[in-house]
This record gives sequence, structure tokens and C-alpha cells, in this order.
Amino acid sequence: MKKLDGYLWNMIPKYAVLPLICSFTFNSLIYTGTQILCRDLKHYDFTTAFDRAVPLIPGFTSIYLICYLFWAVNYIMIGRIGKEHLYRFLVGDFLSRIICGIFFVMVPTTLARPEITETGIWDQMLNLVYTIDPSANLFPSIHCLVSWFCFVGIRGQKKVPVWYQCFSCVFAVLVCISTQVTKQHYIIDLIAGVLLAEAMYLVGQKTDWYLKLQSMFTKINRGVHLERAIDKEVGYGD
Repeated sequence: MKKLDGYLWNMIPKYAVLPLICSFTFNSLIYTGTQILCRDLKHYDFTTAFDRAVPLIPGFTSIYLICYLFWAVNYIMIGRIGKEHLYRFLVGDFLSRIICGIFFVMVPTTLARPEITETGIWDQMLNLVYTIDPSANLFPSIHCLVSWFCFVGIRGQKKVPVWYQCFSCVFAVLVCISTQVTKQHYIIDLIAGVLLAEAMYLVGQKTDWYLKLQSMFTKINRGVHLERAIDKEVGYGD
């Protein structure tokens, strides 16, 4: 157990632990909280001819679900790149969720999901997704947003192998495709999610807003003894 604990601490820099936990928590609060808040409101259906023409491919449910692991791995990677990079990234990450929350409340959306009658494993898995994930909070697509953030957050970073950057790009695209062929989102949700990720990432890179975020978490981390010997934290290339 001690070896496992030591490995985890080496994998995730101590300064990144609380910020990453807060990112996950904030995402969950926005997604779940707005669903509860808007439960009784009118929901709009933005289905287009394109959406109706997209085929249902239950096998892509695997990509739709595996992406949660992809998110965890890449967010940890982003945290390992460096402290400034992490906080610049999180500025865009938090801002994007605030914008998503505004859209979820101001323009509640839903779509009519197809009836699945097949009994294959992925047909049943997709039925399970339909059961536990209400058709709401579609625009922008959180799946597309977060997956694209996972790519842009490591894009062009010398500390991350080029092959993994390429893999992340391909996998993010596959996640976007999965949202369409599992009938979880409209095409406009996909486009909005990707564009929002790019725009908010750029905001984080081009402003100094990260300094306030970094200062806040640094104080908290020092209070719980997570910032000691911070310059010696394990990271890529160290």
C-alpha cells in the first residue's frame, strides 16, 4: 500500500492534486446541478436534417465511456507539465464550465433518442447510458469540450511525446464522433464544445488571470502541507 501511495504521489504533483479535484468537482456540480435546476423547464430540440441522417452505431458506446479514463490521464499529464501551465489551463477549464452552465440554464435542450431493440452487448450498454444519463444539458457538449481540452492542453508541449499528442487528437475526434452516432448530441453541440475549448484555452494562455488562481491554490496547498519543496516536484523531464 505504501508503494502504491508513493507511486501515486510521484505520478501526480502535489501542487496539482487539489486543483484537479476542484476541476472534477466543479464540472460535476455544473452538469448535475443545472439538470436539477432546469428539470421542470421547457427543453428545446435542435435536431437538424444532418442529425437525423447520422446512423446509430452502438459500438461507439465504448469510446463514449472509455473517454472518462482518457480525461483523467490527460488532466494529470497537464498537471505534470508545470505549475504555470496547469493554472493557465484551469482558467480556461473553469471559464468553459461557467459558460456551459449559463447555456444549460438559459437554453435547456433535449433530443428524442432512438428505441434500441437489439440485444448485443453495446446495444445494451447504450441502453444503460440512456437510462442513467438524462437527455439534457446538450449544448455545448461536455464530452466534446473536455475531450478537446485533453488534446489542446498537451498540444505542442515538448514534455509530452509527439505520438501521444497525436493519439490524443485522434481519440478526441473519436469521442466527438461517438456523441453523434450514439445519438447523445446534435452536431451543433459538438461544434460548440470544440470551439469553446479552443477559445477558453486561448484566454488562459493570453491573460494573467491564472495568477489569482495560482495564488489561491498555493495558499490552500501550503495550509494542508502540499506545497513543500515544490520546485522539486516530479514532472516530465525532471
